[in-house]
Amino acid sequence: MIKILLLIDYSSEFSRKLLRGLVQYSQEHGPWIFYRLPSYYKVLHGKQGVIEWVKERKPDAIIAQWDLEGSNLLKNLDIPIILQNYKKRSDYFSNLTGDYIGTGKMAAQFFIEKKFRNFAFYGNKDVVWSKERAQGFMQEIQEVGGNYFYFESDNRLNENEWGNNHIKLDEWLTSLPKPVALFACDDRFALEVSEICKINGINIPDEVSLLGVDNDELICNLSDPPISSIVLEVEKGGYDVGHLIHRQIREKQNIPFNIVINPIKIEERKSTDKYNIDNKYILTILRYIEENLNSDLSIEKLTGLVPLSRRNLEVKFKKELGISIYQFILKYRIEQFAKLLVNTDRLLFDIALECGFNDNKNISRVFKKIKGLSPAEYRRQNQSKVEQTRKV
Repeated sequence: MIKILLLIDYSSEFSRKLLRGLVQYSQEHGPWIFYRLPSYYKVLHGKQGVIEWVKERKPDAIIAQWDLEGSNLLKNLDIPIILQNYKKRSDYFSNLTGDYIGTGKMAAQFFIEKKFRNFAFYGNKDVVWSKERAQGFMQEIQEVGGNYFYFESDNRLNENEWGNNHIKLDEWLTSLPKPVALFACDDRFALEVSEICKINGINIPDEVSLLGVDNDELICNLSDPPISSIVLEVEKGGYDVGHLIHRQIREKQNIPFNIVINPIKIEERKSTDKYNIDNKYILTILRYIEENLNSDLSIEKLTGLVPLSRRNLEVKFKKELGISIYQFILKYRIEQFAKLLVNTDRLLFDIALECGFNDNKNISRVFKKIKGLSPAEYRRQNQSKVEQTRKV
């Protein structure tokens, strides 16, 4: 019977998804027993008290959310220990980490495609996943010459300090040039932005287009409007933790490893329902394309939606988006096709029909021309990246 000690937070959706993946692995390969120490135990007995508890009950592995200063006490236990990153990654223990820079880049690319020029990041002070998400976000913004603004809070502040911090956040949000694409380090921070915007009469998404991370559906839907969020492969990360712990216990090898949780997609909600485009007719066309991807998107059909001639529509569209209507539709369909390839196991033909491609051979040719790989090759390559775990 394998015994696992959990020293992690249970209140966040991230942690619950992680535990679901871990429990799933244990049910398939168990039986396992999970021990949980409530947070107050460390407060009452200190970190040394937790170590004494571990020595007495002898778990086979530990998954912990501890700062590195306290984790030094764990070094003499000689069992697999996985640390959930907070301030920085461990060089000694295994890490439950993520492609934080890639997450930031995904957010930036999403907003850049919507033609924003002003970008802002709201982060958590001295936290590795927040700093690296900001880094990836900023790198992409700098490449297109966008305007970048940054603000950070410390979630360890007491009530009075939080009040003062929110005043500063209020001032920062009010001072930002509008419209602005704002990426928050996680959904909880995004909800703070949403609440302060509502108090100040700042419209989301017209003035602030808001995106979070974790896709915590409860938090995202508490906001009005609901918050768009980057979806992470957290449950798979929990499953992979179980697999690697199990292997180390069986082989009696305590070799550190990294479990890397990757961003998968953006779950779009009303908080990002805006292109930074003033022309209402072009906005009408864009929204119709997005909502009717598998329908007739001929120029004739689109021209009938707005009081513009075909030529006038084509000129105005290219002026706003930088590409023709045909190129935009093709690119949008290919991007949606690529997302479904990676995130589902559906047949290529079914995905092609959903994305508006009726000719299976033609989509393969066009896809390879744009992406450099056939649909099957793209799926294999990118699904293997999603499933990859990195060794230290």
